[in-house]
Amino acid sequence: MAEDGRDESVATDDESDNTAADGSNSLNNTMVEEGSTLVRRMEICVAEAEKRSGKNAVNMQETFTVYLIETRPMDAVAEGRNPAPDSLWRRYSEFELLRNYLLVTYPYIVAEFVWHKLSADNMDPDFVERRRIGLENFLLRVASHPVLSNDKILHHFLTEEHGWKEVVYETGFQAKAMLTHILVFTKLDQLPMLLFQADSRIRALSATFRVRNPDKRFMEMKHYSDELQSHTSQLLRARARVADRLYGVYKVHGNYGRVFSEWSAIEKEMGDGLQSAGHHMDAYAASIDDILEEEEHYADQLKEYLFYAEALRKHELTQFEFEMASQDLISKKQQHEELTTGIVRTFSFKGMTNKLFGQEAPVQREARIKLLEELIAEGEDSVKEKRVECKEHVERAWVDMQRFKEQKDKDLREALINYAVMQISMCKKGIQMWSNAKECFLKM
Repeated sequence: MAEDGRDESVATDDESDNTAADGSNSLNNTMVEEGSTLVRRMEICVAEAEKRSGKNAVNMQETFTVYLIETRPMDAVAEGRNPAPDSLWRRYSEFELLRNYLLVTYPYIVAEFVWHKLSADNMDPDFVERRRIGLENFLLRVASHPVLSNDKILHHFLTEEHGWKEVVYETGFQAKAMLTHILVFTKLDQLPMLLFQADSRIRALSATFRVRNPDKRFMEMKHYSDELQSHTSQLLRARARVADRLYGVYKVHGNYGRVFSEWSAIEKEMGDGLQSAGHHMDAYAASIDDILEEEEHYADQLKEYLFYAEALRKHELTQFEFEMASQDLISKKQQHEELTTGIVRTFSFKGMTNKLFGQEAPVQREARIKLLEELIAEGEDSVKEKRVECKEHVERAWVDMQRFKEQKDKDLREALINYAVMQISMCKKGIQMWSNAKECFLKM
């Protein structure tokens, strides 16, 4: 199907160049419009997935899945026009790159975009479909955010099939991510280089235990998110247990179907009624697979909030960096005072060697004092910069936390209502099945 669509597109390229150009201009205008979120201006979906083969970075053959992103300006839909959507294919790794860029570039945003990352078989159709839904939800969440939706990298991701990776790397976000690793792990017993590749949750957790003066509002929000994570986890475990037992109950109804069908073979007057009732039982038993698949969709919506507690911890990293810079400045000022006065206030290895082997030469001492004065000047600038950055971060983060709370209430309310509606529908189907079986029995 996807191949046929591409063939038709190639066949009509010459006839639709002007239309495509107009559509591209319209899309660009839609993307850069200010004052509203992208999801209000553009229809976005991950329409389908396709298996492909090709050579990887080490020139080895591999099989992978690509996902078709379709976009369409919302004003065209509102006006009753139905233009062909602009479309392009993206690999999973490209979604992952966009996610990492957003998390590093906007550290004050409360977001922990998740989808199905691992499976025993990444080519399994059910897994690919659930991942497709997760990736679409990811794009819709980004497009509905008042800040993220206007990012130019997102624009390139949705509109430029080639060259967008280069634009991402030009931002230097990877160097910023590595710098955060270094700031968090510096002087922490000289952790091996392997930890510099650690997940952002480990970095944020390290800062949590080392921040001396955390913002009280963030602490309250973090405690709440921990409680939310606990309750959500318990709810999901309860749902899983109910689903397991429900699956068994439905499948056992297949035994009714088998018994009624076998029984009908030895009956003349009752045979048709028993066989019909058996068919209803078999259909009821088979329906549980679709029910549980729908349940998983709502469970996935709840699972997303398991990770928001981790997302909130990263807000302490900025405070941690400010405290580290302040502590380093105090240390350098103390060293400068000791060198200029000759009075050592605290124990140090350098002070011990001076006592054992004598004071260093005046020229060396003056050179060290001059170097420390330069480092102190740089440190004072760094502290001022970090203080401003921390203040701005706190203000932006607090605004986004309020947005997150509103979005969370809306999302969880919708998911729980839909789950309840699904359960009601499931019970009605059970009642309908037994009503049908009753009618079959009455006709015997």
